[in-house]
Amino acid sequence: MTAVVPPPRPATATLLPVRQLSRFEDGERLHSLLWQAGAGWRMISSAVLGGGVGERAWVLNAQVSHGYRRHDPDRHLAELARQAGAEGAGVGLMTAADVRAYGHGADEGVVAVATAGLGVRGWAAAAPEALAAPSRPGTINIVVALPVAMTDAALVNAVATATEAKVQALLDMGYDCSGTPTDAVCVAARTPVDGEEVHAFAGPRSLWGARLARAVHRAVRGAAPALR
Repeated sequence: MTAVVPPPRPATATLLPVRQLSRFEDGERLHSLLWQAGAGWRMISSAVLGGGVGERAWVLNAQVSHGYRRHDPDRHLAELARQAGAEGAGVGLMTAADVRAYGHGADEGVVAVATAGLGVRGWAAAAPEALAAPSRPGTINIVVALPVAMTDAALVNAVATATEAKVQALLDMGYDCSGTPTDAVCVAARTPVDGEEVHAFAGPRSLWGARLARAVHRAVRGAAPALR
């Protein structure tokens, strides 16, 4: 039987390289960020395309029009990814923000990229009347990559830690909110390989959770304009 050789672990500096893309759509020039991670990644995401937990090979963060009215965003994102050369299963995120103004954060092996549109923001536990109003475009998208493998429970914990770090960054910058109604997150960890540790914790006081939190905090601060 031929042994299966896992893909080499990427160096930290190249863990989350994003490629900037542009396109014309309905007479408007729009932009995207594409991370072609390749094989060997498990991701957890709240994304409209490729959400949940599973093996994923790429992440696309696509800018759309402020008047976006399509009712098939998953299909739209899949089309954009295919046009960009992404193959296999992946994660697709959307935002009305200009993704070229993304923020980047890194901390001891963890890398995060964030884009931020803050035209609509508020608190998660909003009054019922606030939920009745239609949501205008405004999204914070966060993508994080860790160079280690994690259990499913740790991946869920990582999403919570990333969200806490996002809120902390917003408060530190003077925003009186927990985010926007359409925020999304994607956390990528390496696929478990025999003989390597699979980490069971990603809370903010765990080794990798703390690093993730600091990386996300820096990325969100880099993407969100400071209040004057």
